[in-house]
Amino acid sequence: MYVICALYHFTQFSDTATIKPALLDQCLTHNVKGSLLLAREGINGTIAGSRSGIDAVLAHIKALPGCANLEWKEATSEEAPFGKMKVRLKKEIVTMGQPNVDPKAHVGHYVEPQEWNDLIQSDDVVVIDTRNDYEVGIGTFEGAIDPKTASFREFPAWWENNKDRFHNKRVAMFCTGGIRCEKSTNFLIGQGIEDVYHLKGGILRYLEETPVEDSTWQGDCYVFDNRVSVGHGLKVGPHQLCHGCRRPLVPEDTRHPAFELGVSCHQCIDETSDADKTRFRERQKQIQLAKERGESHLG
Repeated sequence: MYVICALYHFTQFSDTATIKPALLDQCLTHNVKGSLLLAREGINGTIAGSRSGIDAVLAHIKALPGCANLEWKEATSEEAPFGKMKVRLKKEIVTMGQPNVDPKAHVGHYVEPQEWNDLIQSDDVVVIDTRNDYEVGIGTFEGAIDPKTASFREFPAWWENNKDRFHNKRVAMFCTGGIRCEKSTNFLIGQGIEDVYHLKGGILRYLEETPVEDSTWQGDCYVFDNRVSVGHGLKVGPHQLCHGCRRPLVPEDTRHPAFELGVSCHQCIDETSDADKTRFRERQKQIQLAKERGESHLG
């Protein structure tokens, strides 16, 4: 059984280049795999491994400057969610492209999952999904606004173009685990919006704690590992990933003429070149060969 750990923490790292080697070494030593991002503003990522391995890496992260109060969310999987371990240095741990945004200074009001339904069903509240369009496409909260953004970096421009729609409204926002809302609520506060709220722990905590019969969530929630999607109770959803474009697919999508395992789907068939598809086919061939040998392909 693999423990999957999703985490983020905003703090001030003075030199991420000195933090990276020891962090990567801890992960490799304890056979923990996944992806962690380091930036001057903090740490973000999802990792998976044994219980003891995850505990060791979490202890190392909590010992980093300003990370003693690190919070994380866990799930389990029978299969390894990741094939390798990556620690990357970035300008931001979640890219918004707004240099004046600082979640360490001020964020919106946190709303616990058990209080979320009452808030978003209030007449004076507008609910905004801050995730990417392909994530929203497989599930969201009832009545939520979809900005139809391809990346989080597009959110500030979307807000500027749509803010007049929300005059005299309280604004409630949500995302997968909470990190994008830390930035988006700080951004809105900087824009003069006072009544800003966000779902504490994100969709994942809501799905984990809210009974199905009480839920206002519709569909599944996209996750950034090999589970692809989860539903209530964090049960693995029906989706698989198109490895040509990284978008989620439902089972019937795999019967579309444009679908080729590891290469393309109906959403990306015209987005990649013949050279791309040739490269993807070779990658898929290597994955299959590794599987037949009982090995894990790292590409």
